[in-house]
Amino acid sequence: MTGCQDSPGADTDQTVPANRELVDLRGRILGYTQGFRPDGDYDAPDGEQREQLARAVGRLVEGDARGAERLLAPLGLGVTRLTDTDSRRRYDEIAATRPGPGTHWGRLYLTADSRVRWNVQVPHPVADRATESLGVRLLEGTPGGSLVLAGAHRRAGDEGAADVAHREDSAFHAIVLELQKRGVPGLQLHGKSGSSAKKYDAVLSTGAARSAPAEVHALADRLKADGIRVCRGWAARCPLEGARNVQGRAAQRRHVTFVHLELAPGFRTGGRDTEELAAAAGGLLSAWAKG
Repeated sequence: MTGCQDSPGADTDQTVPANRELVDLRGRILGYTQGFRPDGDYDAPDGEQREQLARAVGRLVEGDARGAERLLAPLGLGVTRLTDTDSRRRYDEIAATRPGPGTHWGRLYLTADSRVRWNVQVPHPVADRATESLGVRLLEGTPGGSLVLAGAHRRAGDEGAADVAHREDSAFHAIVLELQKRGVPGLQLHGKSGSSAKKYDAVLSTGAARSAPAEVHALADRLKADGIRVCRGWAARCPLEGARNVQGRAAQRRHVTFVHLELAPGFRTGGRDTEELAAAAGGLLSAWAKG
């Protein structure tokens, strides 16, 4: 990786973060998650910290990178403009800049080349094996989006504190809410075991909502056409449909589209099944990008 930083007299455009790096985006993200452990450290941000983080995300989405940096610095977080060595696409990353609790709060990757039109959410990286890899793949495969990534194994910390899909006191939830306020639809990825809901390869739902927009119906139809056994949560009683997912409940209150996708191992860990799943999910993101 090659890093560079503004020097005195350099461009101070408010839309461009001070820190910029040329990176292998996939390697950077998966390098972050590979150390997650069930017995890892995790302390949730307090209410004031979550509010400040949300304001910073809002500033960044609106194009005020330097304003976001000022809000993030006291939290031990910062913004870096990344250029992917493969695609040459640019992303703005919010991540910890020093050791501390913020290291385990997660990361946000926002497209820097267009308005943010969708987001992929990975609440249980490593714990739901390879959902983090699939999330990166979807971020790289379709322009115009963002990736919200939890910063710890779901069993880290005390008493389920890091299970961010079911906690409102997390940085992950604060970031997702800020995107929802701007009407950005989200696809949340989960991994089910081979023995749970074994009748199905995928459980597709809209969380707490009991209906689905046309593009989500289209995703279900494509999965079925590809031979993927899918349960549609808005039309049938499905296991693991995420009705109690806190990001889904927030989306329902805000009338923003939220899609909860539970996947069997073979559809996230590589091979032809994963290829077909990624292509189908990419079609949903492309529909959102056009909308």
